[in-house]
Amino acid sequence: MCFSAPASFAAGATLGVLGVVTISKARTTKEIPLASIPLLLGLQQATEGIVWISFGAPLLNSAATFIYSLFAYVLWPIYVPLAIFLIEPDPVRKSALRLCAFIGGFLSLYLLYFGVTEPVSSEIVGQSIAYHSATLYPIASILIYLVAVCGSCFLSSHRMIQILGLTLFIAFGISYWFYTQTFFSVWCFFAALLSVTIYFHLAHTRTTSVSQVTL
Repeated sequence: MCFSAPASFAAGATLGVLGVVTISKARTTKEIPLASIPLLLGLQQATEGIVWISFGAPLLNSAATFIYSLFAYVLWPIYVPLAIFLIEPDPVRKSALRLCAFIGGFLSLYLLYFGVTEPVSSEIVGQSIAYHSATLYPIASILIYLVAVCGSCFLSSHRMIQILGLTLFIAFGISYWFYTQTFFSVWCFFAALLSVTIYFHLAHTRTTSVSQVTL
């Protein structure tokens, strides 16, 4: 989280509980990757809590920052489109989501390469943490990231997932405009909050399925 270590650990614990409850709402194995997103975001927030308390301990800071960067830069561009692809029933949308997953996978490998060869560094800027990473084309990387994560949500035929994509995109704009130096940390915080949308999607899907069986 972008404000303090206690806030990050509190967010991590809350999302951990939400994540377990959300996973319990999954009806099929194909829904488990999507249902696991709040839990994974909780782990990411807890990791940022460690980043907060690691300044002054270079080895711990480097390790925590690296793990955080694996979540933020490497995992989500490939994980989100794949998770949405697995639950998509429409063949045309599924083909488009497959393309998003391919694009996201390419970006993940690209960012992983730089994360290994030139590890991400972190510093406190104001009330947030700024992460500095080396890429050849930072603006292009951000745009591709948005296509992979938000674009895959827009392509979903599920209304709540579309809403998630829209709110994530708006949150990105707010984060980039008001917290330019630390926008990735702030955006991930917003994403963590917005992941509750996944719980509502799965809960609604499960309720609808039960109602149809009852009828």
